[in-house]
Amino acid sequence: MPLKSRENTLGAYAFLLGVILAIVIGLITSTWLRRAFPELSTINSAVYPAIYGSLVILGIIVGWMNVGGKDSQTFMIAGAVLVVVSNFGMQGVSSSIIGAGVGEIVRSVFGSLIALFAPATIIVALKTVFSIANV
Repeated sequence: MPLKSRENTLGAYAFLLGVILAIVIGLITSTWLRRAFPELSTINSAVYPAIYGSLVILGIIVGWMNVGGKDSQTFMIAGAVLVVVSNFGMQGVSSSIIGAGVGEIVRSVFGSLIALFAPATIIVALKTVFSIANV
């Protein structure tokens, strides 16, 4: 049985929690889904900055705790691709017709994933630059 390192367990759980929260927040903040399920409309749109702010803070925590050393390059490439593709996906989905409200849901989920992964990728990039400079 292989031994697993427990040094990064908190970072791994923060990452998993962040992805799950980003998807759930994207679904809940979708206007089409809120129209389809009126019980979700109790969430006031004035609360959205706080909701997305929590994703940004969680992204910073994930970037700070989760990735280091040899995995930083892989995370930066994957994070950058995810942010760029999600951004283009948001624009492409909004200009095309996927189905009855599905485009709005996908666009909202992409937006919340960007809110999580953009700060995490920036933090990992900064950590990598400082480690290269030996600061």
